[in-house]
Amino acid sequence: MTTTRRGWVAFVLVVLVALVGSGCTVIPLSGPNTLSEPGTGDPLTKPFQRMIALPPQPTWGPEEVIKGLQAAMAAYADDPTILPQYLTPEARSKWSPSGPVTVIEDAYDFAYPSERDGTQTVQKITVKGRWAASIKEDDAYVPTGGAWDRSFELVKVADGGYRVSSLPTGLGLLLTNSDVARAYRATNLYYVSGNTPDRLVVDRVRLRLKPTKSFAQIILERLLEQPTSALQGGAVTSSFPQGTKVEYVVWREERVVVNLSRPLDPLDPSAKAAVKAQIRYSLNMNEVAKGRTIDIQVDGEPYSLDQPDTDDQWLEDGDADPYFVSRGAIQYLGKDGPAGTVPGPAGQERTGYRDFALSKDNNALVAARTSTGISVAGLTQAGQWQEVIQGDLTAPSWHRDGSLWTFDRKNGAALRYDPAGGRGPERVEAEVKLQGLDVTRLRIARDGVRVVLSIGENTVQICALAGNGAGAKLVNFQSLATTGEGERIIDLAWADDEHLLMLVESDAGQILNQINVGDGETVGVPLKDRLQSLAGSGDRVLAWSRTGSGADIKSKIVELNQDRQTWTPKVESDASTPLFPLG
Repeated sequence: MTTTRRGWVAFVLVVLVALVGSGCTVIPLSGPNTLSEPGTGDPLTKPFQRMIALPPQPTWGPEEVIKGLQAAMAAYADDPTILPQYLTPEARSKWSPSGPVTVIEDAYDFAYPSERDGTQTVQKITVKGRWAASIKEDDAYVPTGGAWDRSFELVKVADGGYRVSSLPTGLGLLLTNSDVARAYRATNLYYVSGNTPDRLVVDRVRLRLKPTKSFAQIILERLLEQPTSALQGGAVTSSFPQGTKVEYVVWREERVVVNLSRPLDPLDPSAKAAVKAQIRYSLNMNEVAKGRTIDIQVDGEPYSLDQPDTDDQWLEDGDADPYFVSRGAIQYLGKDGPAGTVPGPAGQERTGYRDFALSKDNNALVAARTSTGISVAGLTQAGQWQEVIQGDLTAPSWHRDGSLWTFDRKNGAALRYDPAGGRGPERVEAEVKLQGLDVTRLRIARDGVRVVLSIGENTVQICALAGNGAGAKLVNFQSLATTGEGERIIDLAWADDEHLLMLVESDAGQILNQINVGDGETVGVPLKDRLQSLAGSGDRVLAWSRTGSGADIKSKIVELNQDRQTWTPKVESDASTPLFPLG
């Protein structure tokens, strides 16, 4: 017989608000308690709530002990002495806090595999919850859905209480969503692109706050380590030589002082610029030290001074000009609507060309898919359409280095064509077998490193691009999104280096999601009209809306407003695909 009980037993917890440099406040033992997060005025610090768990009590039953054990796991990083008290000596010898952190939803139940009469020496109990995510050892946050059902075994001890004698195989730390929200912060770290050395690539992690260190120091210490597995293998590099350490980070009269240790070379100007950029964006993009001068020192000696609001183009500026297609001709999109056609053949009305893509603004080229392959033309009066890749291909996508990418569906390979090199398309090596996969889209992010592929109508995978030119390789394949039953992906577009737009359709209608490719965080965007395709750049999102039927079809371009809730028509008729350079 199996029974299930729901409910929270009020065992005693103490919540401590830890604020670096401002002391602490202990809440009386009446728990559980919820505290607001007061600010300290220190730009280097993030206030947080810290849980303090109690040892197991003789009067607690199996459920209270499991809840106390879970609380001790949440508090383990700050106080590792409580958790072992919940375990028998044998369980302590087998358990390790290393490995991924398991995150489940806050509410969970208990189930007993047999009838309880309160006299058993050994009690088995199953925790039944919903799996929310894993936090990997490299601090990557990976959303994970589905049921999380795991069994524990407890034994009675001399004082009448219980201890855990057996934990689920491979379980390290078990946290709830609330534990993660209380003690961790989603953090963007910035590394140097492996194929464009004057560009930064964002790497999103979850970092645990610590009462003994400022958030700024936590960020920089993690920045000196390797990126997450998604960006390893040459996709990005670091400007910090191995062995560099953070000596201290302090706030002095509106100036943030970062003191590092050697072996940084103060005479290497290119390395100095990259060091400054990595530190600036890793602090500022996490709302730490934003708007303040950052004084970077090495062993206490001046190294580099980063002034606020310096525009050095290490990241995409997000203000690319928008375009759209009307009757096969590419037109400029102005503030109030159409603003003229582009020069050359790309600005002339034609049929048989679709899935247009624009390269970077300088020496811009346009690519389009036809029934036989992909053709390219220059945006000049002298430009001519020329077929450069033949075959059954996905829509073209431009890399920021000027190369054109697509996927050869017949031969199962990513292809790269360099217009400047004058050579035919080259097959791109991949660390996984792509042949036989139903790849329907390939999109390169504007950072030139991340690549997404849609597989069939329901799955999106993300990978990274390592190496340059003909030596490029697709590495670190991971699943990013899967649609539900009866749903299919209509379009994918990069909004910026960090976010992907995914348009999904089912019999019930359409859904537009914005996905953070670093941690899978998904935000829904409300829709009014039926959409056909998307384009994004920075804060701007454009879409092709096609409504009605027959003679009443209305085909227009709409733009998502800053409220991220409503859309405004930009082109009222005869419009189709919106475009931004790259993406």
